[in-house]
Amino acid sequence: MNQLGIPALLFVFAAAAAATWIAGVWLAKATDVLDDRFGLGETIGGMVLLSITGALPELAITISAVSSGHLDIAAGNLIGGVAMQTLVLVIADRFVTGPRPLSTLSASLLPALEGVLVICVVGITVMSGLLPASVAVGPLGAGSIAIFVVWLVGMLALARCRDRKDMDLVVPAEPAAQATKTAANRADKGNVLENASTARNVVIFVAASVVTLVAGVVLEQSGDRLADLMGINGVLFGATVLAFASALPEISTAVTGVQMRSYTLVFGDIFGGNAFQLILFVLADLLAGQPVLTHEGRANAWIGMIGLVMTAVYVAGILLRHPRRYWGIGADSWAALLIYVLGTWGFVLVSG
Repeated sequence: MNQLGIPALLFVFAAAAAATWIAGVWLAKATDVLDDRFGLGETIGGMVLLSITGALPELAITISAVSSGHLDIAAGNLIGGVAMQTLVLVIADRFVTGPRPLSTLSASLLPALEGVLVICVVGITVMSGLLPASVAVGPLGAGSIAIFVVWLVGMLALARCRDRKDMDLVVPAEPAAQATKTAANRADKGNVLENASTARNVVIFVAASVVTLVAGVVLEQSGDRLADLMGINGVLFGATVLAFASALPEISTAVTGVQMRSYTLVFGDIFGGNAFQLILFVLADLLAGQPVLTHEGRANAWIGMIGLVMTAVYVAGILLRHPRRYWGIGADSWAALLIYVLGTWGFVLVSG
């Protein structure tokens, strides 16, 4: 990468981004089928299968950034990715057909609990950045350990709630004309893997995961070089441009999930990915031989809180279930979008 100029690097960066998008579409389709075949359900499938595979770019970027000594970029990508990936729900909401917003279409309260888990993990992440590096167990910072423990306990709690009937929600039926239109759209954009064998779905899932991982490495290396050549601040680049590129799998899987009307899967993918990617600080600490969260800084703490507040807005949207959309998206999506825009403006001021 060091031998390439800006035009060539932009091409490589765009090609890797396109690869993650295409892989994300097939990941969503394969996960939807595997959820049914293995009895996982959309919530656990999104929280486990899609969240882990969707975090592969972050995994690759974290390994590459830490190995090259760019601890600020590693921290910025992991923390900044939460706000960026929560913004994906705004995009997914725009692709919903019918009069009701995305947050009212989940047939379960589990997405709200997933959001609460994200809020807890992000809060611990931001607080842990204030601790001195000496508060550690070997190379592992106390914050990284706390993030992992809270995530693990939260996942166990969600698994136990999966079959509880009192978690189910009634989704209002669509008007007859809209239901006919939605059914036709779903038939046009249905899951082409539904009739494929389980083995084929597993192969597609694994292959798309590998593409996502490799593309993540290319994104980090080409993006890091572009940031150097353009003189962009490492924290700013990691939390914005790099976070957007690594969120492309979530964008493609969310849009595909909405088209398949797997709305609970969409929330599981986004909230699950946001919670899971922060436990990568454990890996970052091990690779760096020191707590990486101490390199968080004011700017990363700021954008981490943007993601926390946006998540809280969507949790409220799932609970309140406001029935109307305004100019194509729900009131909670408009609020989340405004928080992101104003928060990003503040982030530029803080990081400058």
